[in-house]
Amino acid sequence: MLVFAAGSALAAAAPPQAPAKSAVTAANVTTQLPRGVVPTHYDLAFTPDADKLTFTASVKIAVEVVKPTTTITLQAADLEFAKVEMAGVGAAKVSVDAEAQTATFTFDKPVSAGAHVLAIDYSGKIYKQAAGLFALDYDTDQGKKRALYTQFENSDARRFIPSWDEPFFKATYDVQVTVPTGQMAIGNMPIAKTEDLPGGKSKVTFATSPKMSTYLLFFGLGDFDRATAKVGDVEMGVITKKGDLAKADFALKSSGPILQWYNDYFGAPYPLPKLDHIAAPGQSQFFSAMENWGAIFYFEYALLDDPAISTQGDRENIYTTVAHEMAHQWFGDLVTMQWWDDLWLNEGFASWMESRATEHFHPEWNSQLKSVANREYAMGLDSLATTHPVVQHVETVDQASQAFDAITYEKGEAVIRMLEGYVGPEAWRAGVRAYIKAHAHGNTQTDDLWIEVEKAAGKPITAIAHDFTLQPGIPLITVDAGACAAGKTPVTLTQGEFSRDKPTKTPLAWRVPVSAQVAGSSSVAKTLVVGGKGSLTVDGCGPVVVNAGQSGYFRTLYTPKAFAGVSANFSKLPAIDQLGVISDAWALGLNGQQAVTDALDLVMATPADADPQVWGKVAGVLTNVDGMYESAPADRAAFRKLAIARLAPVFQKVGWTAQPGEAAPVATLRTTLINALSILGDPAVIAEAKRRYAADKTDPTAVPGPLRKVILSSIGRNADAAAWDALREQAKAEKTPLIRDQLYTQLASVQDEALAAKALDLALSGEPSETLAANMVSKAAQLHPDLAFDYAVAHKDAVNGKVDAASATKFIPGLARGSADPAMIGKVRAYAEANLPAGSRGEAEKSVASITDRIKSRKAALPAITAWVAKKG
Repeated sequence: MLVFAAGSALAAAAPPQAPAKSAVTAANVTTQLPRGVVPTHYDLAFTPDADKLTFTASVKIAVEVVKPTTTITLQAADLEFAKVEMAGVGAAKVSVDAEAQTATFTFDKPVSAGAHVLAIDYSGKIYKQAAGLFALDYDTDQGKKRALYTQFENSDARRFIPSWDEPFFKATYDVQVTVPTGQMAIGNMPIAKTEDLPGGKSKVTFATSPKMSTYLLFFGLGDFDRATAKVGDVEMGVITKKGDLAKADFALKSSGPILQWYNDYFGAPYPLPKLDHIAAPGQSQFFSAMENWGAIFYFEYALLDDPAISTQGDRENIYTTVAHEMAHQWFGDLVTMQWWDDLWLNEGFASWMESRATEHFHPEWNSQLKSVANREYAMGLDSLATTHPVVQHVETVDQASQAFDAITYEKGEAVIRMLEGYVGPEAWRAGVRAYIKAHAHGNTQTDDLWIEVEKAAGKPITAIAHDFTLQPGIPLITVDAGACAAGKTPVTLTQGEFSRDKPTKTPLAWRVPVSAQVAGSSSVAKTLVVGGKGSLTVDGCGPVVVNAGQSGYFRTLYTPKAFAGVSANFSKLPAIDQLGVISDAWALGLNGQQAVTDALDLVMATPADADPQVWGKVAGVLTNVDGMYESAPADRAAFRKLAIARLAPVFQKVGWTAQPGEAAPVATLRTTLINALSILGDPAVIAEAKRRYAADKTDPTAVPGPLRKVILSSIGRNADAAAWDALREQAKAEKTPLIRDQLYTQLASVQDEALAAKALDLALSGEPSETLAANMVSKAAQLHPDLAFDYAVAHKDAVNGKVDAASATKFIPGLARGSADPAMIGKVRAYAEANLPAGSRGEAEKSVASITDRIKSRKAALPAITAWVAKKG
């Protein structure tokens, strides 16, 4: 899944130990079932009624009973049971625990040990948000249409089929569905048979699935188009609503080479006969795509390349999302973690493989530089006390949902990148291949992987891996370079811990792989810092760059003298190290461990010909500082003058108009700079955006597709009441979901607080699409976190009704994260205590930590930044 987790190495078949149960509420009761009954096959037949938002179904579940029992408990949510029976045993009494999301079947006589078939007739709901079986409505020239899809990760298959809805319980599936004739039905497997029935219905039977976890089951139904391409023995497909196939062509053409490359990399061919990429209108606050085996689901913005609105960044995101979800077909689908504690085995590895595939097939995108941005995103969470280890303890559905975060994804990816660099890419791949081969169609824990990599590498990595996955936090490597002698420079390394709010000063200990090189040199020295100390000797004389190549997961703190040398030679550094040095200096500066103006000095020293992604980082630092001045308009005006002067010449060189043959990163930089300069209030950029927007009705060249989003963003952000109303009328008239959603999103991204309040009311009015409402609220929160949070609390039930189940405990507390108001800390905690179970308050505490840190860092950093601006100005 793509979204906005030590233990001992156990055999794949060994069940995880159920965590102890705790008190009272559903979110505090372990979701793990007893292991005495194990499903082996589901034979499911169902009939959805899209108009009534209901379905009826029957399922026969083949089970193995370990020892005689009179009760069988499985997971079920929002299901009504008509009949439950077992051949040779009889009918069962049904007891439903709605809070625990379970159903217990009690028989009059014991069910003997051995094989049995449990037969269940039941009915359920079709939801309007992405959980269980859900409906998405969209506009067309022929009127409104409705399509059905399923979303089961992490714990929502139980809303569609009474089941052992945990990753450990793998089974095969036969699925049969009765649908309106003429609509396309999609499943994990190809259709085996279609039979026409009376009354305009058809019965569709899918081929038997391989053994898999419940959360990977998929069904879709609607007025769809499908295009295919043969890749070896696999039929690769893309599925869209009618009329949109051309927009999926980029994804289809990209997926074939990725599949072949993955077949080779993993040493195991993709095992299903088909692999569909399915695009759906709408969105979720929880995810953008889902790796259902053989039937990957995407919201349209994550798969469709629409020339009317898509940017180069969108194309790159489509590619990486496809690569991510396809990697899951091995890491997650073929080999699945035993329990959500090890979610990172799915998500960290899929994130790492998406990067590897992108670097391999599209070197022109220079995508390896994004590893620094991904690492920074993870460190943003990992430097606060509310963080968690990569491998984390999960007990409840809510905790599993909250595990889908930057620690699981981006830190997981960064740790893998570091370990791959430590053992070497060939040894790493050999270990991954052995892991896949040993555990295909089974379940694993993290140590199962370390065992195979260690065998393949002949090099101990488990201790290093445990340091970075079983404990939270970020190592801090302090660098002291000695005098160069005989062409070599000695470097002393000391390991501490980078934390923004840790109450104790005693650092955790890591074994840290560290690389270093003299600026401008090609010779790299490597060492392992153990016990808090390390040293290395670097070839050459000159400033030493530590974490050269930026593969390490740690912050680098130079002594003032060492940093001065690196700063003076900044233009000579590779782009990836320029990004790393700026990122560390900015983070350490905000934390008071380095002069905060050191990073701003690097911003001013960035050469004009620096990589576009380095200039993107510069723009990001400048807009970040601008946001810190929200309560100091005079100081903000002075800063903006300097920031615009820094970025405007770069934008003048890039220009509004794409040049023939320009590099893809330049196209991305164009939109980055337009957005940054608009945020900074550059009158020239804002005026040109307004001119182009006004000319769009008569001049088809005024707003080219790659600039549509950024121009709309500038219009929306700077709108007055008249412009806001005009944008709304445009949104109401728009029929293309991708463009319509963008227009409504910009209505919520307005600086004017009164208009932002109108956008919040509009979000809940029913005018925007059902799944867009929550996104509008969260967009309003980016500029007005206090307003959006207060509004959401005041309209709690209505807002939560627009959020999918997996985001229910995260959404409202997360709205406050961007606040700098001390009063918001008490508000967030009060909301959590009144509305969330004790075990489900992780997102609320993250928001509190973020607010606290923002207040602290602004108070400490702004005086120095203001003085620096005055000096430069």
